[in-house]
Amino acid sequence: MRKAYKFRIYPTKPQIRQMERSLEICRQVYNRTLAERKKAYEETGKTLSKYTLNNLLPQWKAENPEYNEVFSQTLQEVQERIDLAFKHFFRRMKNGEKPGYPRFKSKGWYDSFTYPQMGFKLKDDHIYLSKIGDVYVKFHRQIEGNVKRVTVRRTACTKWYVSLTIEAEDTPAPIVDLNKVIGIDVGLSSFLTMSDGSCVLNPRFFRTEEKELVRVQRKLSKTEKGSSERKEAIKIVQRVHERISNKRYDFVHQLSRQLVNNYSFIALEDLNIKNMIKDHYLAKSIADAAWNKLITATKYKAESAGSMVVLVNPANTSKMCSRCGLLVEKALADRVHKCDSCGLIMDRDHNAAINILRLGLQSVGIKTVEAHRL
Repeated sequence: MRKAYKFRIYPTKPQIRQMERSLEICRQVYNRTLAERKKAYEETGKTLSKYTLNNLLPQWKAENPEYNEVFSQTLQEVQERIDLAFKHFFRRMKNGEKPGYPRFKSKGWYDSFTYPQMGFKLKDDHIYLSKIGDVYVKFHRQIEGNVKRVTVRRTACTKWYVSLTIEAEDTPAPIVDLNKVIGIDVGLSSFLTMSDGSCVLNPRFFRTEEKELVRVQRKLSKTEKGSSERKEAIKIVQRVHERISNKRYDFVHQLSRQLVNNYSFIALEDLNIKNMIKDHYLAKSIADAAWNKLITATKYKAESAGSMVVLVNPANTSKMCSRCGLLVEKALADRVHKCDSCGLIMDRDHNAAINILRLGLQSVGIKTVEAHRL
């Protein structure tokens, strides 16, 4: 099983200069690789393979000695990114979508480089990176497993992070404890409502910062292009966006950890967020809620904790009566479930969460659970 850890690193000024230099060289190799593939296809109608492009690197290094400042496998990984970009492009074309053609990276728009197999080593509170040296790392959690891949990333606010891909032992198959099962309905009024009746309020991080974001963006729009004032205004806007992102990230990971620690079985809706955000009136609120982030974080935490996460089809979970199964039509504004057949009256989202739990348990062969009968 593979896991990922993300830590903040604190490079020295010379190390920052070298990492910035590495990003710039990687950007040049990225653009040159993209140009080679584009040219070959236009002239011959054939696509250059990743291995053919890797074989061009020694020649490029001879022409540009500065390329030797970057670890060799890191440059190969840059070309692998191009290869993956084209694979995704052609796959989406085949599926009838309209994907954007892989684009060249302008200066400042390449923000990470990777050591795919070697060139790194953990040393207490430092990590050794080839061509850069020993960089101080803030290890806020213990690493369990063997490090297989390291990626160094620079944020828009010029903070530096390292992501470690770990190969760990597989956890045993999860065993469902019927006293620790939960169904979860996500929403906008409450971030989530659970089948036991509890709920988590929606923090609305973007909405709470929106006035501040408007203020700094308005200042940015008044600055002259290319001026030092504009560069400073851009940094301020980026800091606001990063603050929103960090709050959302922290909230999602703390909540997903609580869910995994408290429950052995978690049923969630399999939502199609892309289609949902097409609703002009709700798009901003849906994007702010970050339901997909919660689902992703809960799933991978459950894998290592021996818990089970199941995604169910959300169709009719809000309409179906959780007691008798009758479909009760509701408008989006109707927040209470009222069943004329069995007389059940309860919160709409609570009713949906119970249905989600039932469907989730049925998907793994468990028909009912006594603790959640009404």
